[in-house]
Amino acid sequence: MSENRSGRSVDSSSRGKGKQNRRPNPGKPGGSSNTVGSRTSGEASRSQRPKTSPRALAVKVLSAVEQDGAYSNLELNRRLKEADLSPADAGLATELVYGTIARLNTLDYFLERFVAKGMAKLQPWVRSLLRISVYQMLYLDRIPEHAVVSEAVNLAKKLGHQGISGMVNGVLRNMIRNRDELRIPNDLPAAERIALEHSHPLWMVKRWMGRYGEETAEAICKANNEPPAVSVRVNTTMTSREKLMQEMESTGAVVEPSRLSPDGILVRSGGNMALTSWYRDGLFSVQDESSMLVAEAVAPEEGQTVLDCCAAPGGKTAHMAEKMQDRGRIIANDVHAHKRQLIMDQADRLGLSCIDAVTGDALDLDERYPHASFDRILLDAPCSGLGVIRRKPDVKWTKSPEDIEDISGLQRELLDRVAPLLKPGGVLVYSTCTIEPAENELMVADFLKRHSEYQAVDSAWTGTELEKWNRVNGGVQILPQYAHSDGFFIARLTRAADE
Repeated sequence: MSENRSGRSVDSSSRGKGKQNRRPNPGKPGGSSNTVGSRTSGEASRSQRPKTSPRALAVKVLSAVEQDGAYSNLELNRRLKEADLSPADAGLATELVYGTIARLNTLDYFLERFVAKGMAKLQPWVRSLLRISVYQMLYLDRIPEHAVVSEAVNLAKKLGHQGISGMVNGVLRNMIRNRDELRIPNDLPAAERIALEHSHPLWMVKRWMGRYGEETAEAICKANNEPPAVSVRVNTTMTSREKLMQEMESTGAVVEPSRLSPDGILVRSGGNMALTSWYRDGLFSVQDESSMLVAEAVAPEEGQTVLDCCAAPGGKTAHMAEKMQDRGRIIANDVHAHKRQLIMDQADRLGLSCIDAVTGDALDLDERYPHASFDRILLDAPCSGLGVIRRKPDVKWTKSPEDIEDISGLQRELLDRVAPLLKPGGVLVYSTCTIEPAENELMVADFLKRHSEYQAVDSAWTGTELEKWNRVNGGVQILPQYAHSDGFFIARLTRAADE
């Protein structure tokens, strides 16, 4: 049952709709200069601060998530900045937080057998401590079991008292002695087995089995627990993919071209890409391969006027601007005023001047702009986010079927409001980072029934890697196991030119 897992680079180009990268990788960045033999200011500051262990930090983050409803990525980043751990310790803390959340119901399933009074009666921090300990025992090969127990007992003494540390010691040692019992029964109904083996809510597994079948549903769940790959998008207004790959390889980074996007590079090894000089100088953005395909579908041309309806923090906006070679105009709208600056920060870093970031409700766009005024429209719609679980495992425990129904209503209204803004002959791209049919192909089918002036462009995917995947209603449904990228839906629609 054990497997090795690694850290991730921060995705600074993803949308704010649950598309944050799941695992920051605090390793040494490739492409930047490092002074050897001198003590850095970071090392000096660490020596002046009270030392926090990665396990203690993980317990505090997980307790805040459970007790206060904190967002794991924000709480983890805040505590990592305060603690200023070494890269290795920061990586372990990150792994423990996200790995424990990802495997939550499986860990609790095993723990319930060994905690005499039940997990529900324990204090949140004690539950978190037991969970991260069992996670290390079951899923991290590199940490010896005796070290896991020792660290857990010491931490229990610091955070609690002798009685709690004794209980923690007894539970963990008993689990080690009876390790053969730590397995999922083979005779469970398929949905229950998948839900426990791959740690997903039962309702979600049943829903996906009904839509995709047992085999595909299990593959989705399995892929959701894989560490997300690190991929970057080349800023083609400044350099080419080939040239940038050569530069990266010259520093020892291990890279390969994306087979999904002509602008993408997969980084197999090379440190935190967001800390490199290439990133600072605007040569690339950190973005998932599936997300890169959205701008490819929009296919904006130089000199065109483009509307990005829900744009923050600006990753797809910037990609479209790069596709246009920064010639034309992109209106990048977002409902949150404070996110306008995120869009402009992206544009400034990448040297893009054609982006005009504005603030407002996307439902009011048809009142703010004349009808038939845009050559291209991108509606990267708010969604349930069930395609990016590997990056944000909290999603699977916080979402419900009712959430999908609620967001579907908003998506329908957004499509209706922005549809009149497209010029005849123009292209409207509808995209989400979910794998829910109600938000994706069924949404597009419903839209096309009510808007006879629009039609789907199924040929958009001909001759690409996406041609062999789930293509429905002019769109393509990317499942996370297809290319080990995010789950995405992208539909390309055109408005008739002869209305």
